[in-house]
Amino acid sequence: MTEERTDGKPADGTESHDPDFPPAFLAFMRQGWRDTTLPVGPRPEVPNYAKRRAALSAAFPGETLVIPTGGEKIRANDTEYRFRPGSDFAYLTGDQDPDSVLVMRPNGSGHDAILYMRPRSSRENDEFFRSRHGELWVGRRHTLTEKSTELGLPTVDLTELDGALADLAPARTRVLRGFDPRVDAAVRAYDGAREEGQPARDRELAIAISEQKLVKDEWEIGQLQEAIDATVRGFEDVARALPADRGVSERLLEGIFALRARHDGNDVGYGSIVGAGEHATILHWVHNHGVTRPGELLLMDMGVEGRNLYTADVTRVLPVNGRFTALQRQVYDIVYASQQAGIDVIKPGVAFKEVHLTCMRVLAEGLAELGLLPVSVDEAMDENSTVYRRWTLHGFGHMLGIDVHDCSNARKEAYRDGSLGEGYVLTVEPGLYFQPEDDLVPEELRGIGIRIEDDILVTASGAVNLSAGLPRRSDEVETWLAEQREAGPRLPG
Repeated sequence: MTEERTDGKPADGTESHDPDFPPAFLAFMRQGWRDTTLPVGPRPEVPNYAKRRAALSAAFPGETLVIPTGGEKIRANDTEYRFRPGSDFAYLTGDQDPDSVLVMRPNGSGHDAILYMRPRSSRENDEFFRSRHGELWVGRRHTLTEKSTELGLPTVDLTELDGALADLAPARTRVLRGFDPRVDAAVRAYDGAREEGQPARDRELAIAISEQKLVKDEWEIGQLQEAIDATVRGFEDVARALPADRGVSERLLEGIFALRARHDGNDVGYGSIVGAGEHATILHWVHNHGVTRPGELLLMDMGVEGRNLYTADVTRVLPVNGRFTALQRQVYDIVYASQQAGIDVIKPGVAFKEVHLTCMRVLAEGLAELGLLPVSVDEAMDENSTVYRRWTLHGFGHMLGIDVHDCSNARKEAYRDGSLGEGYVLTVEPGLYFQPEDDLVPEELRGIGIRIEDDILVTASGAVNLSAGLPRRSDEVETWLAEQREAGPRLPG
């Protein structure tokens, strides 16, 4: 595919501060290089990716499907964030390199899938040492053959993508849009109805992939378990470094978990939430510039993203000094009871909303016990009221997988308004949050925020807690925290 830059910088990957090279140096750099090969073989999960493409093929017979992964994103000026593949693209291919594009062309009985990619740079030109894509800058890239062997997909040089896209008929083509502006521009959108800002036909492709992802296969469940197990170790690392008698910065604790995530996985699955004291009442607190204090609580919502991009999503609340106060324990136990009630009701065929209402009723009953509800529990639970949500704020959970909020393009009737199925993985994460400026709660409750979150697999016989390696009950949390502190700090290894 033709290189295009929209930021005003050279398309060849060089930068304004790069030096000029005399001809003698250029000629010297182009010679004397030994060829190398990568020891690649078919990845064991290749059949899983093939099955997913086959299912997508069956959903769109006779149509061309274009699924890009996207490119590196600018962090500042000429520096990029670490690349993370587009989730749907990775779900269908397993490839993790930037700028690649999967094209599925109809062949009469299904589709031929072709991966367009940037192969390794030739030593016969200057790209390998001058371009930002060059191997002396970013490391050895796969050849077309190596990538094809690894992923079980035919591969074509990315430079040929423009020609492949030029002749596609919009009425018979669907594009996963919003990931690669070059692809979006190359394939004209079909002039039809639009849904959520996208051409309806393209939107249907995004929906189909999302709804495929609702059911996790055995390999995916294994990937999630690995990420969750690493997350458990990360929470242990943090607990071992959490002082009981003095303050420590939220960012230090965030960094300790991030060390585990990079060592045992790909990265964190989302921005870690480390909320000490009243910061725990802020749902997506990611500034993490506060300090823990003995006697207060510490809420940590964190997850390791595994090397194949499946992520955990776990929340625990710890008493910094090792023991909950009576009031902290009362609130914590309400949230625990809510979560357990939600987990207990999970099984195939149960409505997503039923799990939500089950969790919320327990929370509402707890709020009534605390004397906070201005109406009865039944009135508070009425869909025309829901005043309890002042202190619960969010739903009970969400789907989990290759995204922390997986299957986000699924239709409401297949997700929020649908029923759970065997192989679904979802979080159960009720919480209570009493804002420090809330005059409708007693002063002693203000600034307390508690959420307990676990990752749940739906099986034929009910719910399996994949994150059971971390305790949930208030007394068990205290015991666990004491054990971690006694074991002392450790480095991943």
